[in-house]
Amino acid sequence: MQRASTRTDVELLAATPADADAFAEFYRRHERPVLGFFMHWCRSGELAADLMAETFAAAFESRSRYRADLGEPRVWLFGIARHVLLRSIRRGRVEDEIRRRLGIARLVIDDDALERVEMLACQPDAAVNALDGLSQALRDAVVGRVIDQREYAELAETLQCSKSVVRQRVARGLARIRNRLEVK
Repeated sequence: MQRASTRTDVELLAATPADADAFAEFYRRHERPVLGFFMHWCRSGELAADLMAETFAAAFESRSRYRADLGEPRVWLFGIARHVLLRSIRRGRVEDEIRRRLGIARLVIDDDALERVEMLACQPDAAVNALDGLSQALRDAVVGRVIDQREYAELAETLQCSKSVVRQRVARGLARIRNRLEVK
């Protein structure tokens, strides 16, 4: 059996019906960016956590409709997050219909959990600072692949190196960013 940490997001979504841990891994990978997205827009840890819960419930419910040929899973997930946010703004409240339909209990947030939510949401600035600490070669690879979502072949041409070198630079850059964020 393939280890969850080595599977791509596409593989995790495809495996979800048969493998209960697959969606949990997908959730763990994208929890912080989705939470940061909602914190950016609503500035409330509790509201951001509610919106995040509804986003992942909607993603779980619609995972069979995800099509890899239309884009990366992360883009698909943020499309869902955007719709959840807009629906919430339009109706003046957080929708919880999907969460209730799936039988997911309402998220109860105590002061400690709220503090962790707000701390996680503040990390995008730390990530930008960590990105600034990379060498130019690593920074160009990470920004091109992760932020601009360019293909490895395109980046290899732009950076005048092989695709495997670009992959190594992205992996090294992300590892260094992760290490810097964990130290703090």
